[in-house]
Amino acid sequence: MMPVALSIKDLGVSFSGFKAVDGVSTEIMEGELRVLLGANGAGKTTLMDLISGKTASSQGRVSLYDVEITNWDEHAIARAGIGRKFQIPTVFRDLSVRENLLVASCQKRGVFANMGFRFGDEEQARVDETLLMINLSDKADCQAAVLSHGQTQWLELGLLIVQNPKILLLDEPTAGMTQTETQRTAEIINRLKGKHTILVVEHDMAFIREIAEIITVMHMGRVLAEGSIAMIEQDQKVKDAYLGTQRIH
Repeated sequence: MMPVALSIKDLGVSFSGFKAVDGVSTEIMEGELRVLLGANGAGKTTLMDLISGKTASSQGRVSLYDVEITNWDEHAIARAGIGRKFQIPTVFRDLSVRENLLVASCQKRGVFANMGFRFGDEEQARVDETLLMINLSDKADCQAAVLSHGQTQWLELGLLIVQNPKILLLDEPTAGMTQTETQRTAEIINRLKGKHTILVVEHDMAFIREIAEIITVMHMGRVLAEGSIAMIEQDQKVKDAYLGTQRIH
């Protein structure tokens, strides 16, 4: 049995008396791909903020492989092995795609550690592998500024992959993408299955069907239901609160 990669116990936060996340508990196993589903305001992104340290929780705890990381500084959580991709991509626009990935792959910290640093065969191989995975091998020497929106999203995902985090947090990775780009993003994420533990916030039902293993449905800051696509589609509470007569298709 795979170990628990991410454990969330009774996690919550309030803003001016409003409980944005209200006692959420779940466990994500190593290598699992979990989708967070819910209407706007359900608490999905806030939950990601709590896990990544962007927002401090007012109750509960978060553990990464049995190490409690609740309310650690954001950079400390990142170094512990949780990498996050936001809706709006941030890349080094003046560098080439390959240079972006090489910089991200550097494990040394600080200015002095990086002075005179030379990228070795291991870093180059990791970058080449990542370029293939994110469909950007043919754009390796292009400046990041000329990439399409979808390609920029893939590059930012690549920046996380080369750092080899234990857990990837992906916040609406298909936002603003064309249908073709969305399909290619599903292919990329499916290639990552098993190699990384992945938590995805998404609302695109077709995309969810392409990637989902287990779905956690949130409603008003709480976990409403959890299970496979088939289980979620048949759950009356989910139908009443979110899906209605719609299927995940």
